[in-house]
This record gives sequence, structure tokens and C-alpha cells, in this order.
Amino acid sequence: MRLHGRVFFISIFILFECFQVLLFGDLSIWKSMIDLIIGILIAWFIGNQYDKLKFYIDRMNETEKSYQQLIETIPDSILIHHQNMILYVNEAGKDLLGADHKDQIVGKSIYHFITPHYQELAKKRMDLLQLEKKPTNNVEQKLVRLDNKTIFVEISSRLISHNGKKAILSVCKDITDKKEETEGLLQKSEKLALVGQMAAGIAHEIRNPLTSIKGFVQLFKSKYTEDQEYFDLVLSELDRINLIIGEFLVLAKPTAIVFQDREIQHLIKDVVTLVNTQAIMNNIQIFVEFEADIPTIVCEENQLKQVFINILKNSIEAMPNGGNIDVKVKKLEKDKVSIRFIDQGIGIQEDRIPTLGEPFYTTKEKGTGLGLMTSYKIIENHDGELLITSKLHKGTTVEVILPTVPKNHLV
Repeated sequence: MRLHGRVFFISIFILFECFQVLLFGDLSIWKSMIDLIIGILIAWFIGNQYDKLKFYIDRMNETEKSYQQLIETIPDSILIHHQNMILYVNEAGKDLLGADHKDQIVGKSIYHFITPHYQELAKKRMDLLQLEKKPTNNVEQKLVRLDNKTIFVEISSRLISHNGKKAILSVCKDITDKKEETEGLLQKSEKLALVGQMAAGIAHEIRNPLTSIKGFVQLFKSKYTEDQEYFDLVLSELDRINLIIGEFLVLAKPTAIVFQDREIQHLIKDVVTLVNTQAIMNNIQIFVEFEADIPTIVCEENQLKQVFINILKNSIEAMPNGGNIDVKVKKLEKDKVSIRFIDQGIGIQEDRIPTLGEPFYTTKEKGTGLGLMTSYKIIENHDGELLITSKLHKGTTVEVILPTVPKNHLV
């Protein structure tokens, strides 16, 4: 390929010499070998330079095509604009802005796609870019697509040369889903903070009169000795109320508690005994199955009982027509124990399962969602997992996975 230019120019030179001989009859040129050699060398040199120039131009065009293909295939959206007019957009940019064809975007002003509230920020960044000649950092912008749908993107820009013009290349990344997820987590965090404040206030307000009531009951107990059993029952229930309030404070702030070795079999049996009366009244039977060699777990007994009671009560309430609840306990690998509660209830819609455990979200008509949220919190602080799977009209399975040695002893 590179010999074409040299052959071309040498051929032109020889043809020129032949034409001169034929036209003027000048035979002296053929006799002058020096002139001929010099002419051929000059023609060879010019042809060589031409070949090199053509070679580099072809390479440059190939490189430009490669870069253009690369830009077209990268996932980030790229726009090139000059004096606010869009000159080029890649395939990802076309999809980002909701266009069917690039012609719907090219030729429009960049401010056509930026919401009015964010246009001032965009103008300041363009001015700063022209002034400092440095690429701008990522900044959040709100764009309006051609279908009028609003999206959030991160944009960074830099100066480039495009078709002989000074232009600006902007790289956009869609962060709409990320922003919505962040806002959702923020709202959930605010709800949790509110619930914590409510829990602390309610616990404080209840404990004050509870202390007075307990004191008067103890006074009456010493005065009316013939009714000791009734006073003992009332005092026992007051202590239970106080314990429940203490557990409610799990939502408010972490408190140091004592973790102890406990047999999971004993915890499950105690809980089943407590809720069995309610189950029988609803025509429900609870069956418990333990795998052999279940290891002991390190836990706070009362808090785990609260979680298991909440789960079983939810199962009972989800079975208005009665049925069976199976509780299966087995050992897992990596020093973990699984406790599965399987009911035959009405089930939960699949799209509602991810929101379970959020404050004030419940599938019950008169529920608050705080019971399950408290259960999630307790299991989390035992370094465990609470997993829920369900199918409508077929039942729900709640699995609690606990380590035998939790890392965190604060709840």
C-alpha cells in the first residue's frame, strides 16, 4: 500500500520526460543520466512522503472510528454540545433521554432537558468549565425526558475538540433508582427514630404510675393477709407489664443485657405452652419437631421468647379457619440453628413481604407493625436473621436463624 505513491510519482516523472522528448525532440535528456536519476529520486521522495501521510491519515480515521464505536457501546450516556447546542449523543444517551432516534436530540439545546430549578446550576458549571479549563466533578441534575418523565443523573463535563470546534463533553449516569432507594431508607430511619422517641416517652410515662400502683398493692397485701394469692397474682402481672415495657425500650436505645447459654428446646416449649390456650380456642394445633443434637445458644431468654410469641400469635391470627402450625428446629452449618414456624394461614402478597418489619406497616386491620419490627431488632442484635416466605391462601413460613455464639451483646 505504501509503494503506490512512489510508483505514481516516478511514473508521472518518466511520462513527463517522454512527453517532452516527443514534443520537442530533445534527446539530450535521455543522454543525461544525472538528470534522470535526480528526477527519479525526487519523485520517489515525494511519493514516499505522500504514502506516509496517507498511512497516518488512515490510521487516524481508524482510531477515530474505534473511539466512536467504543463511545457507542459504553453504558454511560455521553453528550457533546457547543454553545449549549447538542452536536452528538451516544446510544445510551438516546435511551436515557427517551428518544427513538438520535435526530430527536441532536440540534436541541441542553437546557431543553434540564428542569428549570437546575438550569442555574448548569449555567454556573458551564461558565466555570470555560474559565478554569478543568473537568468538573460529578453533580446531581434533574432532567426531563422527551416523554416528560423526570430522572436524576450525575453529570461531569470537560472541554474537547469536536470537528474542529471547541465543545463540551458531558457524561451522565442515571441515579434515579439509587436516589429513590436512599430517600426510602432515610424515611425509614426517620420513622425508626420517631418510634424510638415514642417508646422512650411511653415507657417513662407508664412506669411512673406503675410504681405507685405496685407500692399500694404491696401495702394492701400486708394489710389484707387473707387475700394473699390475689395480691401475688396482681404483683406478678405488674412485674410482667414492667418487663414488657423494658423490652419496648429496645426500640428506643441500646441497653446492656446479659447473654446466657440456653437450650432452644426449653425456650420453644415454654412459648408453645403460653400460646397453646389461644391456639386451641382457634381450633389450631401446634406441633414441635427437634432435630437431634441441637446445640445450646447464647441469648437473652426473655427477648427471644417475645419474638417467638409474636410469630406464633401472628400465625394464629392468620388462620381463622383453624389448622396446624409446625415448629421445626434443626442445626445448620457454621454454628447456626434454624427455627422455622410454618402455618396454613391466608398468606401474604409477595410484593408486601419486603416492607414487613417497617414501623406502622402491617397486614392486620388494627395492627401497628411494631411487634414484627421489634422482633427484627431483637434478632438483629442476636447476630441472627429473620426470613419470611409466603404464598397467598397457602400459608407463611417464618425462619429465625441464630448463631450459637453471637458477636454483639448489646440490644
